Amino acid sequence: MAAARPLVSVHNLDSDMATDGATNTLPLPDVMKSSIRPDIITFVHTNMSKNSRQPYAVSKKAGHQTSAESWGTGRAVSRIPRVPGGGTHRAGQGAFGNMCRGGRMFAPTKIWRRWHRRINVNQKRYAVASAIAASAVPSLVMARGHRIESVPEIPLVVSDSTEGIEKTSSAIKALKQIGAYPDAEKAKDSQAIRPGKGKMRNRRYISRKGPLIVYGTEGSKLVKAFRNIPGVEIANVERLNLLKLAPGGHVGRFVIWTKSAFEKLDSVYGSFEKPSEKKKGYVLPRAKMVNADLTRIINSDEVQSVVRPIKKEVKRAPMKKNPLKNLNTMLKLNPYAKTAKRMALLAEAQRLKSKKEKLDKKRKQISKEEVTKSKSAGKAWYQTMISDSDYTEFENFSKWLGVSQ
Repeated sequence: MAAARPLVSVHNLDSDMATDGATNTLPLPDVMKSSIRPDIITFVHTNMSKNSRQPYAVSKKAGHQTSAESWGTGRAVSRIPRVPGGGTHRAGQGAFGNMCRGGRMFAPTKIWRRWHRRINVNQKRYAVASAIAASAVPSLVMARGHRIESVPEIPLVVSDSTEGIEKTSSAIKALKQIGAYPDAEKAKDSQAIRPGKGKMRNRRYISRKGPLIVYGTEGSKLVKAFRNIPGVEIANVERLNLLKLAPGGHVGRFVIWTKSAFEKLDSVYGSFEKPSEKKKGYVLPRAKMVNADLTRIINSDEVQSVVRPIKKEVKRAPMKKNPLKNLNTMLKLNPYAKTAKRMALLAEAQRLKSKKEKLDKKRKQISKEEVTKSKSAGKAWYQTMISDSDYTEFENFSKWLGVSQ
């Protein structure tokens, strides 16, 4: 959004000379056109905020400053070590264990914990560049909660006479002239006592963040003038800190630039083609898309003139039928299947007919003469078997066969 306005106005204060600020506009630095990456800003801010921590730990002896011993088994009490002695409440109490009153904590904290985090230099620079670019988008600044309704424009650039302000009263007057004082008042009115135990740890009061004033001349007097206003912070353009540009890891800090600081941004951070003068070999990260309005790009005449037309007819894949179950599908694959199936049906009918004839023939009634003839033939065969076999010589077989010697 800021890139749509290539020139930024320089706003003069009432106390400025008529010749001061002859150049009323400045070109927008390339760092404010860099891609805004909230994920990188959050990651870098999280790790940077860990680097100011001081190690803490409980005492190494805590919970073990007693000569407690277990009473052992057989006394109907647990086997936790117990404080010796008598005549006091402490005697007989459990000790050492993390479940005991006055015992050590579980996994006592140690000072050799990994407190600090190393962050890639290029990643830190990317985060700072993204935070600066986000500060030039009014919607992001307002979304962060800053009161910028009366501010003439974002990014807000004021003349270099601001760097010469020495008194806090003059600083408040300057903030009112440029419409930034409501944001400072919001920070002042939000001061409250912190809930919780941080009150006892030198963090008694909390308040919202106000505007950040970035100056360009080293040793400027405005540092002492603005530092006593609640919520207002000051930073040098060559030492911009992500913790100030994106407090809490949230982009969109309300930044007031002096003219000299705004002009130095190109030399400090470079551009997309020219490397930085202050940071060796550093070139601003180029965005994947110059124009992020993807819908507008797709619907443009240039793109629509070369894309293929919308396919109106929908081709649906037909359901595949099983030829073993569907005759029509089988006939498409094998026209002879119809003849083969007819022949199989005729053969099956012939087989059933012949089988029925055989069964009917077997189930037919037999006459008495045929039965008598069959029995006599069987007896004759049995006698022939007895006479022809060698088993007649053995008594057991003779008895079994029922033959008398």
